[in-house]
Amino acid sequence: MDAFAMALNDLLVNTFNSILRLEEESLRRLSDGKLSINEMHFLEAIARGGAGGRSITDIARELSITLPSVTAAVNKLARKGYVVTARDEEDKRMVNVRLSREGQRAEVAHRFFHRQMVHSVSKRLGDDQRKTLLEGLHNLHAFFRSQEHQLDELLPKITREG
Repeated sequence: MDAFAMALNDLLVNTFNSILRLEEESLRRLSDGKLSINEMHFLEAIARGGAGGRSITDIARELSITLPSVTAAVNKLARKGYVVTARDEEDKRMVNVRLSREGQRAEVAHRFFHRQMVHSVSKRLGDDQRKTLLEGLHNLHAFFRSQEHQLDELLPKITREG
């Protein structure tokens, strides 16, 4: 790796780790240690459904995970008091999930954390720098999205070999 690639790699790894640590600490304080990052992602996905909530299928589709995984996570969040489930009035086979008052509180606080982070980064940037940053992050995101399915194919090979 050349100097630029090494510096970029270090910056990406350190930034990711810092964001993760800050989010975890923020969630720990907010929820008295009751919520994980993954559970917060579920709350965010559910919140996007508004007051009416979302179906298990919609949540699974958005998060790219299986229906049984969503059902298990939703049941755990319901036991913790962060979501409420109810059968759909029109289609009784469907279960709708919405945030409880506690879930709304956690989601709003988490959204505030993200707003603060974005504001802190962007306030020092000029228009050209903002545009360049967004282009770079779009490229980074596209790379990760393109690699997701390749990882699923690679992991079984690695475990078989070794």
